[in-house]
Amino acid sequence: MPRAKRGNKRLERRKKILKLAKGYRGTKSKLYRSAKESVERGLNFAYTGRKLKKRDFRSLWIVRIGAAARLNGLNYSQFMHGLKLAGIELDRKILADFAAKQPEAFAQLATQAKSALENKPQARAAA
Repeated sequence: MPRAKRGNKRLERRKKILKLAKGYRGTKSKLYRSAKESVERGLNFAYTGRKLKKRDFRSLWIVRIGAAARLNGLNYSQFMHGLKLAGIELDRKILADFAAKQPEAFAQLATQAKSALENKPQARAAA
């Protein structure tokens, strides 16, 4: 049976951690145990950050759309509801881009949303 030699695997694992810890200050970039703790912690923050990024961008888009909608005489929820009634299916990222870079195009969307809200059939009173 051949002899199992694992020296290189261990060295490779340690080198990988120390490479990820490059740029850390002092012991955290030089000594394996400290570097391993710091790298694991950093990777956890990175994982969480990737999730938070999605939330942050969505809230930014909503703020931008809301501000532009108020300039056109609607609030955010009225604007979004009007777009839905008008059958306009643009996502918030595109709408926010229109609000920031093409206000005249956004104004047209707002007028379409307003007209869809005005032409909406009224809900019947509960009998």
